[in-house]
Amino acid sequence: MTLGLTAKDKSGKVIPVDDRRIDPIWAKCGELGIPVLIHVADPKAFFTPLDRFNERYDELGTHPNWSFYGSQFPSIDEIIVQRNNVIARHPKTIFIGAHVGNLAEDLGKVSKWLDQYPNLYVEIAARISELGRQPYTARKFLIKYQDRVLFGSDTPPSVEAYRVYYRFLETDDEYFDPAPSHHMQGRWMIYGVYLPDQVLEKIYNKNALKIFSMNKLKLK
Repeated sequence: MTLGLTAKDKSGKVIPVDDRRIDPIWAKCGELGIPVLIHVADPKAFFTPLDRFNERYDELGTHPNWSFYGSQFPSIDEIIVQRNNVIARHPKTIFIGAHVGNLAEDLGKVSKWLDQYPNLYVEIAARISELGRQPYTARKFLIKYQDRVLFGSDTPPSVEAYRVYYRFLETDDEYFDPAPSHHMQGRWMIYGVYLPDQVLEKIYNKNALKIFSMNKLKLK
């Protein structure tokens, strides 16, 4: 996650995500049918002061280099606009927005993007801590966009991590700790969204198989 944030060209300027010089790469991916997993930003709290009001104070205290607050960094809104410009310019290229489109805190906006860009998908890696504290909205979102959401964990294979993902996606358990799914991201608990089996099947594998043109079954 350096493009648009820290990567600079020879002139010393940060290279925006929508830099026209990169367009041939995005276009070639579309031509070859290669999906692009694009990660351009981190949680909104990473772009705010690291003080007692920052809800991810513990996480950023452990990883201070993850803080992107300050005039030397573009804003999260600016970076995401650049990302969306790329998606709009390359409608034949499939883009997978990492971490629920890099804005799991605002599913309303992510919904608008999915409606606006038919070539955009999202995945849920390392964001069930965000989704699980807005369970009603998250459940509606995951059901409505069940054909556009992929499973991801952003975590090495771990039984404990998968147990938490199972509780979140498949049960109606209440107020449990999401930390084992990734690491401590904030001081809050989450709730399960008990998705229907047909939705789970798409999120777990059918949508990925569809993207890679590997699924010979009916995707209904």
